[in-house]
Amino acid sequence: MSEYQTVLDRRPAPPPALDPSRTALFLDLDGTLAPIAHEPDAVVPSPELTRLLKSAALRLHGRLAVISGRSLEDIDRILEGAVIPAAAVHGLVRRNATGAVLTLPPHPGLNFARDSLDRLTDRRGILLEDKRLALAVHYRKAPEAEEAVLLACRNIAATTGLVLQLGRMVAELRTPGADKGDSVRAFMAEQPFAGALPVFVGDDLTDEDGFAAAAALGGYGVLVGDDRDSAARHRLPDVDAVLGWLAGAQ
Repeated sequence: MSEYQTVLDRRPAPPPALDPSRTALFLDLDGTLAPIAHEPDAVVPSPELTRLLKSAALRLHGRLAVISGRSLEDIDRILEGAVIPAAAVHGLVRRNATGAVLTLPPHPGLNFARDSLDRLTDRRGILLEDKRLALAVHYRKAPEAEEAVLLACRNIAATTGLVLQLGRMVAELRTPGADKGDSVRAFMAEQPFAGALPVFVGDDLTDEDGFAAAAALGGYGVLVGDDRDSAARHRLPDVDAVLGWLAGAQ
């Protein structure tokens, strides 16, 4: 067998057809349900996505949750309230299937971080997103600023005790607390998710915690996008493939 063929054989296969009768489905948002945009506010509702998620939630008997780095308000804005169970800010805010919202108080170091990052984001192309429990510095429009952004965020994290979380062209300083994996475990301990097969679909480094949690509970992760070292067992190439996979369960 050639070295090239060996590499191909190691590539994760597409996920099996979704079985609504036994699956608990956890979905990231940006890069998974909607394409990545240069600015968070540029992602807008899609009637087709809203219909697809409402239909999937019915078919899954409510065992569908969105787990995203966005705020809960932003998740609801983009998905038009189609999904009730949701974890926001990477798990620091969680709304269960009954609509009850669990959250943490903001870390006091965020005030210092906000003042420090305001000076950094004076640079053209760098955007500071305030999620109340976290501050995200987006530098997709200014990739040359990556080194300065990461250095500033690492220094702030070391000074304040905030958690530094890195994603695709974004550095985030967040209140210490739950991550996406913790959110999967919390949902799986509750109805209607308990006893089902957990499947986590996401594209970013922050989704690795969700992949690992799903696998530990007997399910699997689905990586969206280019192949990389990942805890996910399966892969889909892009957002369109995710939506097609979801539609196949209808």
